[in-house]
Amino acid sequence: MKLRVRHLAWGLFGLVLVLAGWRWWPHAASPETSSFSAAPVVVGAAFVHSMQDTVPDGDLRALPAAAQAQSGPLPYAELKRLFDYYLSAVGEQRIDAIRLEISSELQRRLPAHQLPGVRRLLALYLQFKLALVGLDKNPELAGAGVQAVRRRLLAMQDLRSQFFSAEETQGMFGFEDDYDMDAVARLEISQNPALTAAQKKEQLATLDATQSAVLREEREAPRRVLRIEQMAQDLRAQGASDDDVYRLRSRELNPEAAARLAEVDREEIAWKSRIATYLSERSKLLEAQADAPPAQRESALAQLRQSRFSSDERRRLAAYEP
Repeated sequence: MKLRVRHLAWGLFGLVLVLAGWRWWPHAASPETSSFSAAPVVVGAAFVHSMQDTVPDGDLRALPAAAQAQSGPLPYAELKRLFDYYLSAVGEQRIDAIRLEISSELQRRLPAHQLPGVRRLLALYLQFKLALVGLDKNPELAGAGVQAVRRRLLAMQDLRSQFFSAEETQGMFGFEDDYDMDAVARLEISQNPALTAAQKKEQLATLDATQSAVLREEREAPRRVLRIEQMAQDLRAQGASDDDVYRLRSRELNPEAAARLAEVDREEIAWKSRIATYLSERSKLLEAQADAPPAQRESALAQLRQSRFSSDERRRLAAYEP
């Protein structure tokens, strides 16, 4: 089953990935200019293998005012999502190639008058990511405890101020900061030995009451999806059709989300069918090769796997084989 959207959030835990894997980045240079094209996002040849059957994050088309105005703020949050989508390819592609791919996508999706500002933002973002590597060299930021986590988070926020304006910081990282600071505050409460269970519950309830509506919705989203999927399973158990399930999801979420979940259902059904066919063929092969040397049987099994599944899919087969 393949996901249709690839997303990598660079929050508190994204920092760990940066420190672990981006030491070797060269400095970013400014890409070349191009004219605006309003072409929609499409799934074409994947930039890297892991991006196959995905579309870039960053719904710039959802911000027509920003995309068409001759002045005004850039769609910072959506641009950051687009940057992070492609930067998740670090390890599969060189950073220069990634930067050029981002530049190509921006030229296709943004008007010409916005490109200079976006190029500047991209160059700063790459330089900021490179600068993050230095944080792990500071012994004062070492440690796995909650206080060390808070220190690293604050240090990261302080570093950002050296690259971005207050407007850019809020647009690109505002929600991320709210989410991370809320998570750290909850962790501090839960790990505080001086608090009783009742006091911890009271302080956590205070955090719940004061968090923003956007943050509250984000935290509730996974539970909401699980609840809706349980409702869908209950409907199917009662004999409901796929159309009934689609209407339920559309009512509880929206038609677009319902369509995506329906596609996931179809892919899951197709995957299970392929697994069933493979297991049947595997059983027949083992029966036919019962008296063959072990190496010959394993070679025949390997050929069967290769003929039925991609390299990524073959890594999942062990969970299904007896």
